[in-house]
Amino acid sequence: MSEKATTQSSLETLRNNRVQKLNDLIDNGINPYPYTFNRTACAAELQEQYKDLPPGEEDAKTFNIAGRIMAMRNNGMFIDLVDSSGKIQLFMHKDNLREEKLKLMKLLDVGDLLGITGSVRRTPRGELSIRVNDFKILSKSLLPLPEKWHGLTDVETRYRNRYLDMIMNPGVRETFLKRSRIIAEIRNYLIQRGFLEVETPMLHTIAGGATARPFITYHNTLDMKMYLRVAPELYLKRLLVGGLSEKIFEINRSFRNEGISPKHNPEFTMLELYQAYVDYNEMMVLVENLISSLARNILGTTEIEYQGVKINLTPPWQRITMIGAVKKHTGIDFSQFLSAPEAAKEAMKIGVEVNRDDSWGEIIDKVFEEKVEPHLIQPVHIIDYPRDISPLAKPHRDTPRLVERFETRINGLEFANAFSELTDPIDQRRRFERQVESRDENPELPAEIDEDYVKALEYGMPPAGGLGIGIDRLVMLLTDSASIRDVISFPTLKPRA
Repeated sequence: MSEKATTQSSLETLRNNRVQKLNDLIDNGINPYPYTFNRTACAAELQEQYKDLPPGEEDAKTFNIAGRIMAMRNNGMFIDLVDSSGKIQLFMHKDNLREEKLKLMKLLDVGDLLGITGSVRRTPRGELSIRVNDFKILSKSLLPLPEKWHGLTDVETRYRNRYLDMIMNPGVRETFLKRSRIIAEIRNYLIQRGFLEVETPMLHTIAGGATARPFITYHNTLDMKMYLRVAPELYLKRLLVGGLSEKIFEINRSFRNEGISPKHNPEFTMLELYQAYVDYNEMMVLVENLISSLARNILGTTEIEYQGVKINLTPPWQRITMIGAVKKHTGIDFSQFLSAPEAAKEAMKIGVEVNRDDSWGEIIDKVFEEKVEPHLIQPVHIIDYPRDISPLAKPHRDTPRLVERFETRINGLEFANAFSELTDPIDQRRRFERQVESRDENPELPAEIDEDYVKALEYGMPPAGGLGIGIDRLVMLLTDSASIRDVISFPTLKPRA
């Protein structure tokens, strides 16, 4: 018999034993899955309240607490109970429990959820404990938790069974608690500065707002194909046209039918915001202040360490043009090679592969990604992108071949993308038309023009700065997580055979 088969057989035996205990509880008239429990305290509250209780002392006041059994010692006399706030020890002694409760102790297992009533004491060895005088099984666990000393370390199992990952690894819970706090801090930061939170559709009739392959679905009643949004941008700017507010934001879920990697998940969370009457310079200041504020409030400092690399998030951050950054790291000044064939020749000299149909801007972008990105460790705004890879940004006021766009990079990763927003409807239509014409070379480009969005621009959109920040990557940075899967509760995974 294989090791896998042996393990499966052992697991089934353990489960059968627990099912028998479940039946014994039912036979004794006990509901192993009751409806409620009147909890009056949590582990962390008691640890704090009684932190000065001397060894050997006890308080007669009783509390009701609930949690999961994570360890049992001395035939169940000592139990480690864990709730969402922390751990506390239970002292289950025959002198304090009724006879029927002592019999029930034999039906307890590691993993069971337990509600207890008891008083707080500190053992002579200094361990804060609850002297239990009553308990109630709140949920009988039928499957055993991973073995204590090895824990849950298999990455594949951790991602597929996130609930088990959270039970066994307190650091995982801490990451997701921080994630929740980061999102709350972002929301509070923006609302305090006059931004209005809005919601826009997740089902689109046209795939647009970003260059990405969409997920396609179908609406039966309307008899029409629809797309999960790749970005909320065009709807948010419609709200700016409508004058709902001069400052709007959405913390949104977006979907891109593309590859999966430690930096990419098909379903992700993004902050997107727009502010009227400002340009991309104001967006750079906003990015710096927002992220540095998050670091101070969440971590207590703007000098952090990510995967062993020290990063200083204190504003102001460096600004360098895209062409300038490429020149710095390759020696090639692409502003001197203005045709695509010239640019392609220079790129191939340094080993960057390009396609025959790549535009001037696409070639520069490939050189940047391969030769520059890995060197951008400290926070930096890469500004002034080629116009032909930025269809929604205003032309640069000094160099029309470029646009007023920046991307913020930290430790080689993109964290923010922002523009001085294009508000000229005629220019916008031309750019959309070029995208549609180029779709044979790049199937990820939109297949049709969003006519309603162009129409909205024709009514007049105020000058504005727009910004998108990837929240998943931001959480990675602020929790020192190596993979995007570590900060998404249920990442997309290929089903097991």
